[in-house]
Amino acid sequence: MKENLVSIITPMYNSERYIVSTIESVLNQTYKDWEMIIVDDCSTDSSSEIAKSYSEKDERIKYIRTEKNAGVSNARNVALKMATGSFLAFLDSDDTWEKEKLEKQIDFMKKNEYVITFTAYELMDENSNKIHKEIMVPESVDYKTLLKGNVLGCLTVIIDRKKLGFEIKMSGERHEDYVLWLSILKKGIKAYGLNEILAAYRKSSNSLSGNKFKAAKWTWNIYRNIEKIPLPKAIYYFINYAINGIKKS
Repeated sequence: MKENLVSIITPMYNSERYIVSTIESVLNQTYKDWEMIIVDDCSTDSSSEIAKSYSEKDERIKYIRTEKNAGVSNARNVALKMATGSFLAFLDSDDTWEKEKLEKQIDFMKKNEYVITFTAYELMDENSNKIHKEIMVPESVDYKTLLKGNVLGCLTVIIDRKKLGFEIKMSGERHEDYVLWLSILKKGIKAYGLNEILAAYRKSSNSLSGNKFKAAKWTWNIYRNIEKIPLPKAIYYFINYAINGIKKS
């Protein structure tokens, strides 16, 4: 595990429209000690060639192609196995970071000795236009608070592996990032928010967040079948999740 190195986990599937801006947002970081692990989940468009060409120009960018299309959780897990940094960051192949994202967040973590942090972010549309929607974040969140709704935007999360003390893996469940954050916070760890917009999340018309009914169903599944929360408590958390969802929209 390399001290100070940030391993950026980037699953990719048919992202030819966006992968250039995603990679460029990493190349433009003021913090230079990073590796970007792009796992191509059998793309059928030109995103493979684009990512490969970047990896040939900059050795910090690693390109891997899976043998079969197995979904985003598997792609992230392939990248996690390859990661050599003491910090783990997540960036999907259609999202972007502000240039000071890593520098500010790593500094925030080191100063306070935090294990897991996240930041505020803004939304953009399929044409990279900002849609004037900002997702601000609380100062901190624990397991019980997180059950009321996922406030950790995956594209903003950084984990200090050394301080965490165990290896992480994405489950094959829907909302796999939420399941992972819950599994970490369940151990008594708190996640801390840096309330500054340091990333941009692309909200496509067919995105998961666009389908509220499916998202609600998957959240209920997490409460009952993964976290094994008793029915009355699950209803309580689900009501809170619904209220928070209304506030967000």
